[in-house]
Amino acid sequence: MSISKHTNQDLSNIAESLLIPLYIRALESQFPNPILRDQRAVVLIEKLNLGDAYFFQAQVSQEVKVSILLRNRQFDRLTNDFLTRHPQAAVVYLGCGLDTRFERVDNGQVEWYDLDLPEVIELRRELLGDESDRYHLQACSALDPTWMEKVNTHNPHPFLFLAEGLFMFFEEPQVRGMVLALKDHFPGSELVFDAFSPFYVWGNNRRVTRTKVGALAHWAMKHSTDLERWAEDIRLLDEWYPFLSDEPRLKHIRWVRFIPLLSKTTGIFHYQLGKSNWG
Repeated sequence: MSISKHTNQDLSNIAESLLIPLYIRALESQFPNPILRDQRAVVLIEKLNLGDAYFFQAQVSQEVKVSILLRNRQFDRLTNDFLTRHPQAAVVYLGCGLDTRFERVDNGQVEWYDLDLPEVIELRRELLGDESDRYHLQACSALDPTWMEKVNTHNPHPFLFLAEGLFMFFEEPQVRGMVLALKDHFPGSELVFDAFSPFYVWGNNRRVTRTKVGALAHWAMKHSTDLERWAEDIRLLDEWYPFLSDEPRLKHIRWVRFIPLLSKTTGIFHYQLGKSNWG
């Protein structure tokens, strides 16, 4: 699949899940003091020749752009923290899209897996290059359990699993099944993912139904401790909400922090899955 084969309509069809976050990071990286700097995103946007990317500008508000950048940065920070504690760990990024997190956080020792659907991995190979000694690509659904056996060869290394912009589009039994499978296959591993509140899922789905833009969300997390009820050895380590941050570019909507229904519409959650067998 060559870039020249991607029509404008093709790009529009995958814009929300792949190109919008990429475009936002590229645009932000050109500011003097960006929330997140991603020069590879700048190169990719130029390579894709998206022009003025009208469909990006039309769909994303300033508040959402900033929250996406804050979310990206928080995932980077949590990954860096894990690699500080476990420099030779393995990291599996579920639903990686066109993110370049490996390049942003690589410590020279981590074993990294980017996993997404075959068509996305094909596009990654074309735009970002192929695998290397410590960087691996897995072309399959995150719900396909066979990938766990492939990456399990790196046990007993510590494992970190990242799922950004993914779980909310699965059904709850699918999310629960995956979390419990990770706990069983990789005891003591850590999981970081973002989730929507029930109120946000309701609002998102009304917007998608009305505008025909985006994807319907299915799973919402009402309380951060919900996962701890799925198994007795799942433990919440941390939770973080972009609209509770002190980011100056969100100051005009700072009032939402006093309304939990609005301030906690989306968050990032960090768990330990079971007891460690690697110390």
